[in-house]
Amino acid sequence: MAAPRALQPCRGLPLLLGARRLSGRAAASEPLRQRFLRYLCSRFYDIESLVDWSAKLHFKNLRRKNAYCGYTRNLYGDNIAAAYFALSLHGGVRFQGQERWFRAERHGTFNSDFLQFRDVPVEAIDLAGSVVNYHGLDNLVKLTALKSLDLSRCPNVDEWALSRLHVFAETLEELSLAGCPQVTERGLACLQQLENLRRLDLSHLPAVPCQGLLRILVEEMLPGCEVVGLDSGAQTSQAEEVPA
Repeated sequence: MAAPRALQPCRGLPLLLGARRLSGRAAASEPLRQRFLRYLCSRFYDIESLVDWSAKLHFKNLRRKNAYCGYTRNLYGDNIAAAYFALSLHGGVRFQGQERWFRAERHGTFNSDFLQFRDVPVEAIDLAGSVVNYHGLDNLVKLTALKSLDLSRCPNVDEWALSRLHVFAETLEELSLAGCPQVTERGLACLQQLENLRRLDLSHLPAVPCQGLLRILVEEMLPGCEVVGLDSGAQTSQAEEVPA
């Protein structure tokens, strides 16, 4: 008598296992780049959502860090509010008649010693490398004795932000825009009202072409100002190559 069907050996099982082994070997031999691209394609919508969420979170944090310090201003006045804003961005502040700089610690914390200078004007602010932008400058425009402002390496400082600096026309003497990737020649034209500027650092501005020519224009625009950083040599050599 033949064995029951359920107890008969499954002749197709070795073939199935062999096929799976071959499939696994083929997948393993497939280039890693192709497997990664196929994985990305299968998860495309998830990645798109993740990128969108990340962008929204970035702009939300940027808006929060550049918020107007209205509560601090109402309690302590314009100078303390500006100092608090600078320190909250890991920057520094110096008050008029003082040599000491108040600066945030490595982790962004700072003490409240600067509150004792409530009635002393802010003379210098260092925001180098911070995320300050057009809206964040709301916290500085009320300063009436600001002489030095360092905005070097600030990724969000653009022509719109520079257009707000005209309020310091009577006081600002030193300004650094070195390493700001969004500063263009159009933004630099906004500085023409800073008639008391004595030193302007324009080093390493990747968005500014023809730096030699721009240097000449800035020096004509601000005749009493020392312009640092713009290379005039390249423009001069190009001018010499042009036939008369």
